[in-house]
Amino acid sequence: MSRQCSIEHQNYRHFYLDLTDVNAVTDFKFDLHSHPQKIYLINNAGSLGFIKPIGKREASSIIKNYTLNLIAPALLTNAFINTYNTTDAEKVIVNISSGAARTPIDGWAQYCSSKAGLDMFSRVVDTEQKVRALHPIDNIHKGFRIFSIAPGVVDTNMQVGIRSAAKEDFSRIEDFIAYNANKQLGNPKTVAEKYFRFLSQINATKEVSISIKDFD
Repeated sequence: MSRQCSIEHQNYRHFYLDLTDVNAVTDFKFDLHSHPQKIYLINNAGSLGFIKPIGKREASSIIKNYTLNLIAPALLTNAFINTYNTTDAEKVIVNISSGAARTPIDGWAQYCSSKAGLDMFSRVVDTEQKVRALHPIDNIHKGFRIFSIAPGVVDTNMQVGIRSAAKEDFSRIEDFIAYNANKQLGNPKTVAEKYFRFLSQINATKEVSISIKDFD
């Protein structure tokens, strides 16, 4: 569910889905599979949006930001669990969080709070799965693992946008300029490989909200 198709593989199918369109996300259906061994949902899409303090934002941009960062992952997680609830396979949901979920940063109100909401949403879903495992309300429930994993500060287009912010709207701009100048930004490929390693050893942690840096 990316805006661009950059993968070529015989087993890959590309879908376009506007994750800021609540109706489109609600209407999306996951495919059923014959005897799958593993099924993963990775909610990777997210946006910092315009860097401006509250009081200087357009209402529409606030709504769009929360929809992309929090509402869409919640809707997709709900549909994923509903679709595969009776499927006997390893089922894992990974929400891409951020260190900003734990640190208030001026100009990032929607991003910080939506990522904090994603962390708590993931923790609640994890609790629900554990409750159902201990006290099943039916005989067909097959459990899910869910994680909310922060990638650290990564060298992406988001960082370019951050360094282009207006100083009057973002007091920490010099910090982020320094991250880039001092080569402190993570390589996207290296970070992605860490996520794949994590997925190969999900039983190594019992925590829900974690940082991928813990798996160096």
